[in-house]
Amino acid sequence: MVSVKMSYALIIWFVLAFPVSCNTLNPGCNDPLAHNFDPSATSNDGCCVYDTVFVAPSKTMELSMVVEETSGLILWDGLLWTHNDNSDTRLYGLDTATAEIAKTHILWKVENYEWEEISQDEDYIYLGDFGNNGSGNREDLHILRVEKNSLKSGKPAMDTIWFTYSDQTDFSPSAPNQTDFDCEAFVVSSDSIYLFTKQWQSANTTVYVLSKEPGAYVAQKKTTFAISGLVTGATYLEEKGLLVLCGYTGLLQPFLYLLYDYPGYQFFSGNKRRLNLSFPFHQVEGIATKDGLKYFISNEYFYHQPSGIEILQKLHVLDLGPYLREYIEGD
Repeated sequence: MVSVKMSYALIIWFVLAFPVSCNTLNPGCNDPLAHNFDPSATSNDGCCVYDTVFVAPSKTMELSMVVEETSGLILWDGLLWTHNDNSDTRLYGLDTATAEIAKTHILWKVENYEWEEISQDEDYIYLGDFGNNGSGNREDLHILRVEKNSLKSGKPAMDTIWFTYSDQTDFSPSAPNQTDFDCEAFVVSSDSIYLFTKQWQSANTTVYVLSKEPGAYVAQKKTTFAISGLVTGATYLEEKGLLVLCGYTGLLQPFLYLLYDYPGYQFFSGNKRRLNLSFPFHQVEGIATKDGLKYFISNEYFYHQPSGIEILQKLHVLDLGPYLREYIEGD
């Protein structure tokens, strides 16, 4: 009979002698849509490279002048909800087929200094009053949290999430549009809020995380990504591991960034695909999706006096099935 000690020795020898037989990983690009797809890759190392593409909307609709400064989008309660980034404290529910305003909710006893983004979870709507491009030194950055059921009843119950950036120590005023502590995009996960900054000087974006419970917090810096543009909106499917950012370059070329197949909440550690939008000079601000395939994008009114370029506020519908269907439906 083989002794217990000898049995353990045989097991150890087998593991050391044949390590490739257990949990072998071959990191690489495992996205079939990538230029450098490696069919032998068994784990995603974030190295995928994609061809440059331009995406045209399947439908474009003009928005009412009432929402000419549309700054964020969510799909909720059968409508597409947006808001302005000025003093207006109303939420506007848009018909997704016509872009007409179908319903309005007013939020009482609050101010809209710069509502730059809207997000949601199952119970609450979140409004980011954190626009900071004027002088980069706001010390009242916050997110309003509105209970959905109370909003439906016409008596909105609200509380506030205050925050500062963990690496902002100098609050001296900067010139307009020169700060890296501006923000126009965030998403809400099951337990946290993730901010994506709009960095005017570097054209990067930095991810910060903070609690989604009411209170005052220091938003902790996670990572910075060279996105080569100004991030203005975000939409998120946590259960699918899919985040899509929208923004534009300094020359007002709008783009999307598809982020997917990443570990945990390390959004920039998986696939990173940039899609250029084929409608230049549009200042895109809001983005929303329900299924990860059909997207709604809004742009605010834009007028450039020297050139006479005028772009009306619009709602665009995009089909991103060709880029995301295999990933989403393959889960």
